[in-house]
Amino acid sequence: MAHHAQQFFGVILSGLALAATAGFPISAAADDAGTRSQVWDIARGGQLYDNWAKVLGKELPNETHPAYPAASKQKGAATWRCKECHGWDYKGADGAYAKGSHQTGIKGLRAMVGADPKAILKVLTDGTHGYSEAMIARGEMEKLALFVSLGQIDMDLHIDRTTRKSRGEPGRGAPYFQTICAVCHGFDGKTLNFGTQETPEYVGTVARENPWEFMHKARFGQPGIPMISLITLPDATIADLLALTQTLPEK
Repeated sequence: MAHHAQQFFGVILSGLALAATAGFPISAAADDAGTRSQVWDIARGGQLYDNWAKVLGKELPNETHPAYPAASKQKGAATWRCKECHGWDYKGADGAYAKGSHQTGIKGLRAMVGADPKAILKVLTDGTHGYSEAMIARGEMEKLALFVSLGQIDMDLHIDRTTRKSRGEPGRGAPYFQTICAVCHGFDGKTLNFGTQETPEYVGTVARENPWEFMHKARFGQPGIPMISLITLPDATIADLLALTQTLPEK
C-alpha cells in the first residue's frame, strides 16, 4: 500500500514539476490571498466551453441559437455550446467539424490564441454570440475568455487527423491512467458507462471515436461532475494517456 501511495504521489509531483512544459506555471497569477491560480480559471473556462450550463447548474435554452446556421444538422439546446460551432479541436470548419453531423462552416478559435482576454470578452458578449449576463455571469465569461486566449493547444501535434490515433505512447500513459483515471474509470475503462446497456460508451469508446473530445475533457474535466483536470500535466503526457485509452475496450 505504501509503495502504491508513493507511486501515485510521485506521478502527481512529476506532473506538477513539468507543468511549465504545458505553459502553466502553478504559481501564475494567484489571487490576493494566493489561493487561486490563473490555471484554475483557465480550466474552468475550458469546462464552460464544453457545456457552460452544466458548469453553472443551469439549463441550455431550448430554441436553436440565432447564429447557428439553418442548414446545419443540430437543433435546440446543443447549439448553445461553444464546442458545437468551434469544435473539440478549436478549428471549426478547418477541423474535425469540417464535415459530418456537426458541420457548420463556422471558423475556429485558433486565431485568438494569445489575444487580449478583454478583447475576446467583447466578442463573447456581442450580439452574435447572444450570451446575456443572466446566462453566464461576467466573472465566468472572463474565465471563458482566458481559456480561448491561453488554454487552447494545437491538437494536430498530438493526434493524427487521418487515423484519429494518438501520437503518444501507451506505455508512458499507463502509469498515469492506472493511478489517476482508473480510480473512477477502472483499469479496463469500463466502470463508467456514458451510454446505455444496449449501446455502451466507455472511455475507450470516446478515445477512439473522438480523440479531440478526450484531450479536451482530460485537460479540463467533465462539466457538472467532480472530475480531475489534468491541465498541469504536459500535453504530451495527456497524448500518452489518450494512446493508452485507445487500447481499452469499446464494448
